[in-house]
Amino acid sequence: MIEIVEVPLEGREYQVRIGQGLLQRAGAEIAPLLKRPRVAIVSDENVAALHLETLTKALEAEGIDHVSMSLPAGEATKSWPHFTRTVEWLLEQKVERRDIVIALGGGVIGDLVGFAAAVLRRGVRFVQIPTSLLAQVDSSVGGKTGINSVAGKNLIGAFHQPALVLADIDVLGTLTKRDYLAGYGEVAKYGLLGDASFFDWLETNGEKAAAGDAEARIHAVKRSVEMKAEIVLRDETEQGDRALLNLGHTFCHALEAATGYSDRLLHGEGVAIGCALAFELSSRLGLCSQEDPSRVRAHLKAMGMKCDLADIPGELPGAEALVDLMGQDKKVIDGQLRFILARGIGESFVTSDVSREAVLQVLKDQLS
Repeated sequence: MIEIVEVPLEGREYQVRIGQGLLQRAGAEIAPLLKRPRVAIVSDENVAALHLETLTKALEAEGIDHVSMSLPAGEATKSWPHFTRTVEWLLEQKVERRDIVIALGGGVIGDLVGFAAAVLRRGVRFVQIPTSLLAQVDSSVGGKTGINSVAGKNLIGAFHQPALVLADIDVLGTLTKRDYLAGYGEVAKYGLLGDASFFDWLETNGEKAAAGDAEARIHAVKRSVEMKAEIVLRDETEQGDRALLNLGHTFCHALEAATGYSDRLLHGEGVAIGCALAFELSSRLGLCSQEDPSRVRAHLKAMGMKCDLADIPGELPGAEALVDLMGQDKKVIDGQLRFILARGIGESFVTSDVSREAVLQVLKDQLS
């Protein structure tokens, strides 16, 4: 069973196809997009070891030639040196405007390869084959591409929509429990930001999906992608509504910077902690009930996830330093931090009307 989510952006329409066995059928899925039977694949070393052979066999079965390169795994790859290396390699392979570049990997590869495709010959098409839960539900959909800077995360990039997204649920079986749960931080975010009934469903079925139930995983990915697609359609370039997708991310990006974008804190773990902090802040500002942050944290804990600053190993800077790190966030407008807060589960909104003191107090209480 293949579930399809349409992303009908005018002139840049594409499908997100979700189901089992899609990697083994990738050649047949991609063939209709090709002007000539040739693709360039960019992956990372870990993913390539697990999945590149399956992809290349699927392409060969349809008579599609391929070249591939693998980058080091990890967040540090989202940087100028690896970006430059990727673009120069694609040019060496004589990738033309009408060709397709395939991003096979998690969010790091998808973001970097999408950005490379956006600038190569002023824009070539690319296909996302996301291999992590986080990439399937979030980064592979919506056309945000980019790399990190010493000044902060994702500050260099472009909006460039994929031509197709193939989310093969089977590849999630190769993830470590930690990586799966990091992706689940983004899944929970969708329920928290705009669909209380989905969050109810997750409270009942989240553990089943984590245990490998294919039907539950397909539903979790599909609903997440549907919600992201709906918001992207309303606001492709993040002028307003799309900022809702950053629930938890203002805190998360500061925590990632504070931990040096290292394995101490994976992105989805930071999102989960950030969502818990956003609900705590909302409750203290009288926007939502005191039960809501407790419910958020209870579900994250039931899933075995990080939900407090104390769950991050090692030392963290103080509350003042964390708030200063938030100042580099892309959601800053006229020097004002924008927060995504909530009036309840499934009812988030964007606001700049949050005092520094209120944020500091939440962080100080957590750090103590």
